[in-house]
Amino acid sequence: MSSPTDEGNGEARGIAALNNGIAVLRAFSAEDPVLGVSEIAAKVGLHKSTVSRILATLEVQDLVERGSDNRRFRLGLGVIGMAGPLLADLDVRRVAYPFLTDLGRRIGETVALMVWDGSEAVCVEQVPSRHQVKHTTPLGTRYRSAADSSVQVFLASFDAFTVRRLISSGSIDLPGADEPVLGAYAVRLRQVVEGGCAINYGETSLEEVGIASPVLDHRGDPVAAVLVSAPRFRVSREQARSISEDTRRCADDISRRLGGQPGKG
Repeated sequence: MSSPTDEGNGEARGIAALNNGIAVLRAFSAEDPVLGVSEIAAKVGLHKSTVSRILATLEVQDLVERGSDNRRFRLGLGVIGMAGPLLADLDVRRVAYPFLTDLGRRIGETVALMVWDGSEAVCVEQVPSRHQVKHTTPLGTRYRSAADSSVQVFLASFDAFTVRRLISSGSIDLPGADEPVLGAYAVRLRQVVEGGCAINYGETSLEEVGIASPVLDHRGDPVAAVLVSAPRFRVSREQARSISEDTRRCADDISRRLGGQPGKG
């Protein structure tokens, strides 16, 4: 007969195993879509034998699959199956898609829809550019740099205390976050509010330009952001400003369909 202590220990072990499995899944990203056991172990801080056992279990459930070399892994189709009901239930995603498609057709660059996940901007929809050379934002891509345009859009809706808390905790990456840097960033966020758009011109990647505008619900709160991603060589600063106007209008159109009342900007 098991004791309450045994049951408590078993529950704790089960929770730890679950957390480890989630950590292994989160090790995969758009930047590192295929990983070996040693790479995953280094990322999540677990022993290689533990990672191997977790991967074996995830493979049975189709949450990971082996790469062409049979030694490395990538996320499996089971992940899409799990995410599908959530994505299908996002009203903003369904409403936004035709507007994203139209914007992408007009400007010729990749357009994505981002939502906020507590401390990160997450891609839930993408319309890739028709150009051979392009920047893409695959579903599930997460952004946490303070310079990312979609992150700026969401942070601009928060009070100063919340923004500082996210930065000081490391949830949002802002290098050299002393008082002058924080003050300058607060000014930048106010400019995002006033202009209805944020621009990341090669700050997080020298080769990429990111432009984002908020999608507002009927309460005036941002529920999503329209993000345009483009190669920097194809977009001058003047063109970025022009694209920002198109992006803002697209976000405003989506907002109106959701019952929001976007400002004139």
